[in-house]
Formats: sequence, C-alpha cells, structure tokens
Amino acid sequence: MSTPMVAPTRDAPHKTVSMSVVADRIERLESQLGTIVKGKPEVIRLAVVCLLARGHVLIEDVPGVGKTTLAQTLARSLGLAFQRIQFTSDLLPSDILGVSLFNQTLQEFEFVPGPVFANVVLADEINRASPKTQSALLEAMSERRVTIDRKRYKLPDSFMVLATQNPLEYVGTFPLPESQLDRFMMSLRLGYPPRREERDLLLSGGVRTLLSELEPVLTEDDLGELQQLVTRVKVTEKVADYLLTIATQTRQSADFLLGVSTRGVQSLFSAAQALALVEGRDYVIPDDVQQLAHAVLAHRVTLKGGGSGLDSAREAIERVVRSIPVPL
Repeated sequence: MSTPMVAPTRDAPHKTVSMSVVADRIERLESQLGTIVKGKPEVIRLAVVCLLARGHVLIEDVPGVGKTTLAQTLARSLGLAFQRIQFTSDLLPSDILGVSLFNQTLQEFEFVPGPVFANVVLADEINRASPKTQSALLEAMSERRVTIDRKRYKLPDSFMVLATQNPLEYVGTFPLPESQLDRFMMSLRLGYPPRREERDLLLSGGVRTLLSELEPVLTEDDLGELQQLVTRVKVTEKVADYLLTIATQTRQSADFLLGVSTRGVQSLFSAAQALALVEGRDYVIPDDVQQLAHAVLAHRVTLKGGGSGLDSAREAIERVVRSIPVPL
C-alpha cells in the first residue's frame, strides 16, 4: 500500500497524492527522456532530481553529445516554454534579460522580455561569454526574478537553467567565477553514448525526428505538485548532521582551498529530498547524500596542491565522503 503525501496547491491546499501516483509520474518522465537521451539513465535521474528540487544544472562536456537535446526533451516532456541562448564573447546582458524600448504610439518605454523569460533556459557554452554577461543570470537563478531599470520582473515558478560549459583548455573561454558556479545545484557530464544506443539513434532518423514526435507526459501543475512534495520529504537530525559533517570537512581539510558554501549545503539537502522522492520514499537516508555528493559539491570547491578540474574535485569529495562514518 502506497503512503499518501500532502501537496498544497492553489486550488486544493491540502490535496493528498499517493506515492504510487508520484512514482508513475516520475517513471513517465524518465522513460520519455530515455527515448531521446539514450544510454544515460544516471544522468537522466540526476537531471530529474535537480528539476524536482528547483535547481539548475551545469553540464561540462565536448560538443555534440546531447546537452542541448537533454534540455529540449525536458521542456517538451512537460509542455514548458524553452529558450536557447548561444553565449558568445559579444553577447550583452540585455540580450539575455531584455530591454526597455520607447513606444512611439504610447509615448512611453515598454519592456521587451529577453529569452530568460521561459521555463527551461539552455545557456549554451556559457563560459564563452564575458564575466559581465555571465553575471546577468545570477539574480535570475537565485531569486527567480530579474531587475531592469529598477523594476522587478518575476520568472516562472518552474524556471530552470541548464548551462553547458566547454573545457577550459578550449580557445575563447572565460572561467565561471565561484559565485556563478555556486548557483548551479549540480554539475554533470553526459559523455558519449554506448555504441548500441548510438547506432539505434542513427537508424531511427536522428534526434530531430524523435523530438518532433514528443508529446508532454506531465503538466506544469503536475511538476509543481511534485516540487511541493519534495519539501515535505523528512530528514532526520542524524542525516542532517551527516550532511553538515561532509561540508565542514571540505572547509577544514588541507586538500581544499575553498570548501562548500552554505548554499551548497542547502542544495545537497534539497537534492537528497528529491532523490528520496524519486526512489519512492518520503524520508532521506545516508545513501541519498552519498549518491549526490560529487554531483552537488564538486564544482563548488577549489583544491590545493595543483589539483584542477572537475574530475580531481570529484575524487576529493569522494575521499571526504568515504572518511566519514555513516550514521545508523
């Protein structure tokens, strides 16, 4: 028998949703994502976890492995508005946020929203833009709003940024500052698909054909309900202390120049709640924290001793997790 959970909504403040309904919704979403992003079930699950936890995703990988496809599939599967922003060295903040233009008819300035006013925004090759342009996303990602000419404009509740980043050794890249990296809940890598899945993709007509046939499997209201349920997943004091001990270790260890921020702790907490819900539980266990630690924390830390890159940071986080006793 599935355990009911209560999800407050505008129309039904105390609506009860069974875990079987939750599981069905999540299974439908993951299954549809898997028909397009082939051979990457772990990446799909982490992307769904991040979506349910109201987070943003940073994907660092070589071009052409499906980063844009993942963002498009996610938006189409939920019937959400999707915008892709190609970051280049000459991109301006107004190209992202929008601009106020003078309306000759009304004799007043009108705000013309930029592409950030969508549900799912793909910031493609984000580190090709200047730091000034990168910073245009800071308020949007943390507050879900933007400020233009001292006026605030609200973004959709389901607003999510999926940003792709080229490896820093590529020509024409600007490293993302720590404050920008800290806004991303997770950092992921897709990698090349397995040979069999890549062959099936070729024989099926390619990604464009598959995307054109996609229909939404959930509504925006369904998504909002799931996101509300995530906040009600229970976390015991022991698990919270375990999570905090991992973060504290990164701040005190000689291996780290910069440890995990308070925002990083909050992100890991929310992501663990979302993973528990995705796996059919209304409570978090230490395994949830362990599974997510490298994806949520690695891009937030800076290593001492010459260690660089996401892989080195992931290995350092894994060592920290292994060194801390798991609460019983």
